Amino acid sequence: MGTELTQQVLDDYERAPISDKLRATLGFLKKLTLTPDDVTADDARQVLALGVSKAALADAIYVASTFNLFDRLADTMGWDVPPAEAFAASAKRLIARGYV
Repeated sequence: MGTELTQQVLDDYERAPISDKLRATLGFLKKLTLTPDDVTADDARQVLALGVSKAALADAIYVASTFNLFDRLADTMGWDVPPAEAFAASAKRLIARGYV
């Protein structure tokens, strides 16, 4: 995903030019993050019905949960977050090498 598309997704994933699978997954993660008590099995079934695999949805949940946890810890502990440019180099390494 290029920088421009990434920004479009961050600005409004519902209108960004992405697949229905990704849009549904992001919607599920938004609900899981903002209103976790409202998430039901039907929410997951809707994402799976679009062709997202159970493994892919589980991976998305794990990643989102981890980021949510670290965001909350950073806010609570007052951790400094590096500027966005610092993440760009890390992202390129992850794309090239994965989580080795």
